[in-house]
Amino acid sequence: MPEEFSLRRIAVPAFGPTALWSVGIGATLPVIALSARGLGATVPVAALFVGIATVSELVSAVPSGVLVDRMGERRALVLAGVADAGAALLAMLAPSLWVLALAVLLSGPTGAVFLLARQSYLTAAAPETMRARAMSTLGGVARIGLFVGPLLGAPLIAHRGPQAAFGIAVVAGLLAAGVAAASPDLGAHVAPVVDGAGEPVARTGVLEVVRQQRAVLLTVGLGVLAIGLARSSRVVVVPLWAEHVGLSAAQTALVFGAAGLVEVLLFYPAGSLMDRRGRVWVALPVTVLLGIGLLVLPLTSSLAAVGAVAVGMGVGNGLGSGIVMTLGADAAPVQGRAAFLGIWRLLSLVGHNGASIVVGAVAAVASIGAASVSVGVLTLLGGGWLLRWLPVHDPRRRTADVGGSD
Repeated sequence: MPEEFSLRRIAVPAFGPTALWSVGIGATLPVIALSARGLGATVPVAALFVGIATVSELVSAVPSGVLVDRMGERRALVLAGVADAGAALLAMLAPSLWVLALAVLLSGPTGAVFLLARQSYLTAAAPETMRARAMSTLGGVARIGLFVGPLLGAPLIAHRGPQAAFGIAVVAGLLAAGVAAASPDLGAHVAPVVDGAGEPVARTGVLEVVRQQRAVLLTVGLGVLAIGLARSSRVVVVPLWAEHVGLSAAQTALVFGAAGLVEVLLFYPAGSLMDRRGRVWVALPVTVLLGIGLLVLPLTSSLAAVGAVAVGMGVGNGLGSGIVMTLGADAAPVQGRAAFLGIWRLLSLVGHNGASIVVGAVAAVASIGAASVSVGVLTLLGGGWLLRWLPVHDPRRRTADVGGSD
């Protein structure tokens, strides 16, 4: 490990804002639909409110990357923290569905900024030998925040109703902005991009970044779609299959809790494995465990069986902590880095958001079991695709090539 870089030394400024933001998100995600119901929405309309947040995050992925690129990581984090707190305050005090919808819409871009700003910094600052551990830690602290958020929000919900949980996000957003503002500008320690004469290089536009990086986007990027599809599909398929076989909501929550605990425990070992053995050593197990889990889920009929399959998929998802961010960091160009990472996140979100469409479409014409099998097959195909292309883009191979040419 190079002496100038240490995860412990940069822990608070690098991971603190994202951890705090994720606590607020964890507190509010479960109550968006419930808050809409409390303001008079029907069940279908309340479900659409969750979709507003998803669409907002999807649409804002690339613009958020451009914003980070132009403002710098630190200033973008401060702005995102204040904006997130403002959106949460608006949601907490929303007197109508229209105001709540606006608040949910405004919260989408802030999450993208929090993740992209720190991913951009870690991509530039972390040496390749530690890059995966840095990214998996970033993903891990976000998961921990999502786990803690609902625990903090539960007492407020019990005493003041669902909308009170947005108060957690108000505080979390302001604290995140404060930590970012009080921390040293980590981005200042990253060497600027200059040409041969030492002059700063002009920024690269989004379309030019896509053109220059189209090879990796069309190879590894398509594999990222498969990972996103599998991860989100299990969140849709497992509860629906649990209901199909007669499990109660409490039992289903227990299954997800056990799987979630496994995921939290695996984020750092996953990054260490990627750094030491290569990206494919994690990407392939992730797709295989998730794919096989989706294939065998329709064969289960009891709490123990469903739980075992869910935990197995949790192991796969936990091993995948930071895998998408790491692959994006490996592929990111020096010039236009944040914009590229925004495009990369867009690919991941397309996979995530496509999951419900694929599952719903197959289930409508066949069954939920057939939907699970279909996504499982697509996931395994994605794993094979990554096995083909990841070694080509492995940063260790690039280092070896450079060393051999000297």
